[in-house]
Amino acid sequence: MGGIHPRTVANQPDGKIALNQIEAAIRSDDIHFPTTRLIVLENTHNRCNGSPLDAAYMHSVGKLARRYGLKVHVDGARLFNAAVALGVEARELVAEADSVNICMSKGLAAPVGSVVSGSRAFISKARRVRKVLGGGMRQSGILAAAGIVSLTEMVDRLEDDHENARKLAEGLADIKGLSIDPDDVKTNIVYFQATRKGITSRILSEKLGDQGIRVLPTSLDSLRAVTHYHVTSDDINYTLDVFPKVLK
Repeated sequence: MGGIHPRTVANQPDGKIALNQIEAAIRSDDIHFPTTRLIVLENTHNRCNGSPLDAAYMHSVGKLARRYGLKVHVDGARLFNAAVALGVEARELVAEADSVNICMSKGLAAPVGSVVSGSRAFISKARRVRKVLGGGMRQSGILAAAGIVSLTEMVDRLEDDHENARKLAEGLADIKGLSIDPDDVKTNIVYFQATRKGITSRILSEKLGDQGIRVLPTSLDSLRAVTHYHVTSDDINYTLDVFPKVLK
């Protein structure tokens, strides 16, 4: 339906894509290749320990896009986590974007829902495309109400999640059989590795799950933990107490 052909570009450890690599990936006007129209960035970057992309970088990408007549979309699944971590307004991080989506059901704690933002013309087209694809919902006010709570009451407390994530990372770093650099943790996402022989990430995840701790295996030895509204400092203490027992 979209006629979209993605072209992925490798990111740096901090979640940014080098500007020269973005520029090199822009297709020339050649009938043998798809036409480059859009640059897409994720903020915060999930696979890079929830690293936030700062306003200066976002402005640089926007400037590059305009030079080539491209648009910019920001996957702002955790945009407010980035804003809180960087100490800036969320609008500063998307000032150069033509469109942005924000997830209400992650750090902002709503039960469900995302918001897509853009110009009036863009949103009008997006609604039509949604209808073409079979999307739509009536009586959605109860979900909108939860989203309003997310935006008005949940943003300022995101720093609590970041503090809990750092506490978790620092604790995991002291546990034998695990590997993590706490300095890599910038927001609410914690990636770590299981290094004890015979214990894969899936085995460790299952054993932790038996104790009420949910972590996600992301490779043979890597796992991801995420802190949020329903994870307290006491929960972190419990988790750090359980880990050594499970590893034994």
